[in-house]
Order: sequence, then C-alpha cells, then structure tokens
Amino acid sequence: MENLILENLDFGKYHGLGNDYIIINDIKWRIPEEKKVPLALKLCETHFSIGADGLIFVCESNNADIKMRIFNNDGLEAEMCGNGIRCYAKYIYENDIVRKDVITIETLKGILLAKLNIIDEKVESVEIDMGPPILKCEEIPVILDTLVDRCVNEKMVILDKIFNFTAVSMGNPHAVIFTEEEPNDNQLNMYGAAIESHDRFPNKINVEFVKVLSNKESIVRVFERGVGITKSCGTGACATVVAGTILGIFKDNTPILVHNDGGDLKITYTGKTVLMEGPIEKVFDGNIERAIV
Repeated sequence: MENLILENLDFGKYHGLGNDYIIINDIKWRIPEEKKVPLALKLCETHFSIGADGLIFVCESNNADIKMRIFNNDGLEAEMCGNGIRCYAKYIYENDIVRKDVITIETLKGILLAKLNIIDEKVESVEIDMGPPILKCEEIPVILDTLVDRCVNEKMVILDKIFNFTAVSMGNPHAVIFTEEEPNDNQLNMYGAAIESHDRFPNKINVEFVKVLSNKESIVRVFERGVGITKSCGTGACATVVAGTILGIFKDNTPILVHNDGGDLKITYTGKTVLMEGPIEKVFDGNIERAIV
C-alpha cells in the first residue's frame, strides 16, 4: 500500500466535558477508506501528534443533512459517541457546512436529531435525540449463561470482586455498574480493562461505574472501550440513566443530572427515546504541514 501524503491538512479540535476530538472535513479532503484508521492512529497519538480520544470525519449523506464517522484512538470505528456528536454539530454549524439550528445527522446507529442552542452565532450547547436504547442481549451484544432477553443486574466475577451489571447499547455497548463508592483511577483501570475485554462481550464494551446521589442525580466514572479512562462519555451517561430507570433507581421521564469527571450532562429517558443535553467547546483550529500515512 502506497503512502498517502497530506499537506496543509486543516482540522478542528473540540471537547465535550473533556472528551476531546479532532474533526476533519472529509467532504473537502476525501481521505481514502483504507487510510482512515492509520490517520486516526497517527493524529490521536498524544506525544508525537495532536492527541485526542478520537478522530471524527464530516461526510456527505444521502439520507440526512450530514454524516458523521468516528474512530477511537485505537483505530476502532465507533457506532456512536454522545460527546463527539455534540462537538460535530458545533463544528458543522460554525464552519458553514450545515447552517441549521436543527440538524439530522447520519451515524452507524441511524439518523439522529441535533437541536443547537445558538448565541451570537456560536453553538453553546446541543441537545441530541439519541433514539431508543437497545436492550436485547443479542443486539448489544452480550452473552449470558441464562436464556434471557435482557441483561439486567447480572452478576459477574471480575478479578477479586463480584459486580452486578446492566447492559445497554446506545449504538455502542455499555455495562453499567451501580456502586456505593466511586472507584479511584487504579481501580477504574484495573476493573474497567478486565470487564471491557471479557468473553461476555464479543465486541468489547464501555464500562460505567455509578454512584447514586438521588433519584435525579448521579456520579459516573467511565472506562471507554478502546480508549481507557475518559473525562466523560455521552452515550455512557445515556446508558446509565436507562439502566437506572429500568432498575427503579432514577425517576422516569425526568431530566437526570449526571456528573462526569469533565462536567455535567442532563439525560432524560422517556421510555421510548433518550435525550442528551450538554455543552461543547472549540479548543482550536489547526493545520498539519505534512502528514504521511
């Protein structure tokens, strides 16, 4: 495979609650398909490049206003990303790619609706209709010892502990674990990595450890699939509220305040769809003089 040389490659760097992304307008650059993973690996590397949790491509869509593709920093293409799609919505509006305050965005999860809160021509926050959660075991996917349709409060032995987890997919899979104490970084790394790659999860899984503060508020710490500890995870916050509502922990059809390491999200599970609202910030625009992949 011949090397691809990209000169004066322009990009945007954005974050949603500390979950950071590089965004490239692929309508302009037309990066070959076989080069997208190598480019994600190269640009997301912290010490020798820009550094990020993931690389997002802006693509044309035949079915929506625009299409989003996202690759984690391990090169794995993710089905969806809650913080990433909010960053994406800000990027496409402020770069005059789609100038609407309500935008349809095609993702691997399907077409999602983004409502932009715009002040002085800047996108301050975005509400995403994330669609319905996926709860069937075979569709998440998760493998259980018993023949049940849903994975709710299932036991799992991990290293020296027994955890109860509920599996939810928001287009990407999550194992939600409610705990009395927040795990520290060492615990989050140790148990998160072991759960992420467990045999029960054929496509690996994102892991959320949740401390409940009330029936309307919680603290979530995240070990993200293919990334590790992250400041926040939008789909993880959504999965947390869905799991907590199913278990009777959270009040249904009510905004739940989710505290992430990087900041707060408001998540509402209506019983049919999940609404996620939160801020995003542009970090900087940049230009790579020469990239070889």
